[in-house]
Amino acid sequence: MNGLSDVRLSLRSQELQAEQEQALAARLPRSAPPGLSPLGLYWHRLRTRKSLLELTAEQLRDVGLSREEARAEGLKPFWRL
Repeated sequence: MNGLSDVRLSLRSQELQAEQEQALAARLPRSAPPGLSPLGLYWHRLRTRKSLLELTAEQLRDVGLSREEARAEGLKPFWRL
């Protein structure tokens, strides 16, 4: 291989790594604290989803959710995104 091909391969590997990091960031929940273990993440989802079910109509308006949207999210199992 000549030098130009090596440079192209190096740049492409950097692009692929950046794409993988972006894909991983897109899959991670945005509201969860960083550094949670899988069990901690499940526990966080369970608590926050159950909290949605207890919000008043005024509190739901503040966060921009309808009662139906909050109920649908609150009743999701903790393992689903």
